[in-house]
Amino acid sequence: MSVSGVSSALDQYQIKQDTTQNKELGKNEFLNLLVAQLNNQNPLEPQGNGEFIAQLAQFSQVEGIEKLNTSMGSLLSGYQSSQALQASSLVGHKVIVPTDKAVVDTAETFKASLVLPVTSSNVYVNVYDSAGAVVNRVNLGQQAAGNVSFMWDGKDASGKVMPPGTYKFEAQASYADGTKGLYTLLPANVDSVTLGQNGGELMLNLAGLGSVPLSQVQVIGQ
Repeated sequence: MSVSGVSSALDQYQIKQDTTQNKELGKNEFLNLLVAQLNNQNPLEPQGNGEFIAQLAQFSQVEGIEKLNTSMGSLLSGYQSSQALQASSLVGHKVIVPTDKAVVDTAETFKASLVLPVTSSNVYVNVYDSAGAVVNRVNLGQQAAGNVSFMWDGKDASGKVMPPGTYKFEAQASYADGTKGLYTLLPANVDSVTLGQNGGELMLNLAGLGSVPLSQVQVIGQ
């Protein structure tokens, strides 16, 4: 069998596989063709070294891609196992996420924080109930730039303890050119975890907030 004959057979095999099964020539098929080529080549017309080396290089490439696919599959499996381990450790715990709502047990002091980009002479947090009515205001006074902690005792402006439920926290800072809204970092309970599909990100299902990606979590535990 001549070099051109084997190359032609190789091309036809690949074309047939692409058109009928949408698959490329595999490592074993390639090796069988290469051995057949060596067994049937004409001694009086040996193939050139360059073409033979090129075919060996092609075989090496096919084998390398096959090993790479196997390695990537192992890495993905390990990543998914790591996600499952993270999931089991987070359920039932609190996390801190950037949000303006939280489920509050008013029998206890609610602790949270806000992000202050520039020092302000007056920082405060308005607390709203689920109906959107203002319940109370937490005055923090002058604060330096950075993460600023605040607490709410679960009471309204008259000192009456509010019922447990979902509350909204609106942080504001006063400046010479007006009042600016601030980001709040609030605690939430992890009810369950949804594992990412095909290497996707782990999603935390938070009580009263819905699902948020793990990458948004600022702190695990409180």
